[in-house]
Amino acid sequence: MNKNKIILRSFFAFVALIIVISAGPVYIVNEGEQAVVTRFGEIVESRTETGLYVKIPFLDVVKTYPTKILSLEGDQARIPTKENQFIIVDTTSRWRISDPVLFYQSFKTLDAAYNKLSDIIDSSTRTIITKNRLSEIVRSSNIINSKKKKSENTQLAGIEGEDSAEIEALVNVNTSNENVTKGRSALCQEMADEARKMVGEYGIQLIDIVPRQIKYSDELTESVYNRMIKERNQVAQAYRSLGEGKKAEWLGKLENEKRTIESEAYKISEETKGKADAEAAAIYTKAYSQDAKFYEFWKSLESYKKSMGNFDATYSTNMDYFKYLYGKDR
Repeated sequence: MNKNKIILRSFFAFVALIIVISAGPVYIVNEGEQAVVTRFGEIVESRTETGLYVKIPFLDVVKTYPTKILSLEGDQARIPTKENQFIIVDTTSRWRISDPVLFYQSFKTLDAAYNKLSDIIDSSTRTIITKNRLSEIVRSSNIINSKKKKSENTQLAGIEGEDSAEIEALVNVNTSNENVTKGRSALCQEMADEARKMVGEYGIQLIDIVPRQIKYSDELTESVYNRMIKERNQVAQAYRSLGEGKKAEWLGKLENEKRTIESEAYKISEETKGKADAEAAAIYTKAYSQDAKFYEFWKSLESYKKSMGNFDATYSTNMDYFKYLYGKDR
């Protein structure tokens, strides 16, 4: 029985201690906390340092807030870029309560602050993204341009001089990758600056806004894939065009060389034939001058040999042509 009394007394003592602490004349501000004291709904004081403080029991109400850095995970938002290309943006933000009095006057609870801050961050994010190109949002530097240029130089390693310049002109690399002037980091800073214009009056210090995830929308994903395919086809077509041009160039050179060789051969053959004809004419002239009748007789026989086989019928032999076949002196 005495044991039960001890337990009951201990319980009542504990309850009394709780009541004294909660509704008593003192309150404690722990490490990592700050407090606002109100009396009949009016703020009477605020505490940002840890320690034990005095209050009026049952009249003063103490509201504590954290001093540590808080995070806010934003909802996914479908936002158009400057080129009117839609992307899915998911942000995360860091913030803290810098002025507990203003914070209490504006929100009173953390949940209300989260809701308001989420709207402000979504608005500033949308404002900055819609003013900038897609490349500025998804990239932080121009390193991809230098890497792509290096890759293209590797591909063009076997092509030199005018051919390399021609390939670069056909591929038209500069239109496929725009240079970044700001980058994602600068845009994040602009988002935070835009949001700070609105949160300062609420006793909130916004530290930063960082896109946790940026995704292409479904239609933009298909567009990106199609553009990649188009670029690769453009490169392939550039090499094909260069190859066809070189093929036509070499075929033209071969045709010109062929004509030159044929022309030179024809010239030599004509000169040779001319010399041979001249020598034959000289021989014929010499032979003719030695015995004109024999020369005439011999030439007539050669003519008979070539032409007589082509005659189906001879209707008359009474002509000078047949004098050696049918003449009286044969």
